[in-house]
Amino acid sequence: MATLLLGAALLVAQLQLVPSRPGAPWAEPGPQELVWKAATLQDQALDGAAPNGSARQLPQTIIIGVRKGGTRALLEMLSLHPDVAAAENEVHFFDWEEHYSQGLGWYLSQMPLSAPHQLTVEKTPAYFTSPKVPERVHGMNPALRLLLILRDPSERVLSDYTQVLYNHVQKHKPYPSIEEFLVRDGRLNVDYKALNRSLYHVHMRNWLRFFPLHRIHIVDGDRLIRDPFPEIQKVERFLKLSPQINASNFYFNKTKGFYCLRDSGRDRCLHESKGRAHPQVDPKLLHKLHEYFHEPNKKFFELVGRTFDWH
Repeated sequence: MATLLLGAALLVAQLQLVPSRPGAPWAEPGPQELVWKAATLQDQALDGAAPNGSARQLPQTIIIGVRKGGTRALLEMLSLHPDVAAAENEVHFFDWEEHYSQGLGWYLSQMPLSAPHQLTVEKTPAYFTSPKVPERVHGMNPALRLLLILRDPSERVLSDYTQVLYNHVQKHKPYPSIEEFLVRDGRLNVDYKALNRSLYHVHMRNWLRFFPLHRIHIVDGDRLIRDPFPEIQKVERFLKLSPQINASNFYFNKTKGFYCLRDSGRDRCLHESKGRAHPQVDPKLLHKLHEYFHEPNKKFFELVGRTFDWH
């Protein structure tokens, strides 16, 4: 029986080497994508698709980062669109060896069930700063559309520290002040990992080795916080989705201090871990931080051909 099923799967793969979303406007298959499609069809033939025609599909878009840039907010907002099926958790397929070594079948199993007309998306913020990831993602599908959400690099550093600080506080463990990380021998500690994650031009160059700039849409994370609707409209256009998300899907929650979502009459906000207040930083140290990122920011602006309202 298993032999018959496998033979049927291979026959289907040979007959249906088509984009993973037939007729979908974002489907632009290359040779490698057709190989993955064959693997997907074989997997479905062996395991069976859902009765309503939905099935697990490899993502057509990935939110690649950046950590503490607003990836969760972006994913939740994008999930408002009826033609989007989003993986709930960070998959860490391309950056964690223990996951990557399990192969494409494991990656596919982490994807949500989606209808034939839906676009599947996953987000893992660590992808952007992981050196091996761009080549691995390109090897899976060079036609992917990538979403990168960035914030002012200084603010991102403070958010990065704040997240780790609260993780320690919840476990009743002590944690050094941010000054202890940022300063070493009276100078800015350029070896601090949070600083390196904010050197956007370094990581962007690595991605541009494998993906042309027109396949990477940069979301302004600071603007997404202040006024989410225009930014999410740009994302819809980049992904060639019909305009389904409206201004009425967003409302400002005064208690939380940021925008929440309204979907089919149901209100939902991001987890309480989002939007935490940053620690107070000495103004002189903050000035040093802004100065440090001045040149790296200029290099990034030149690289992507646009500027951002960063310090």
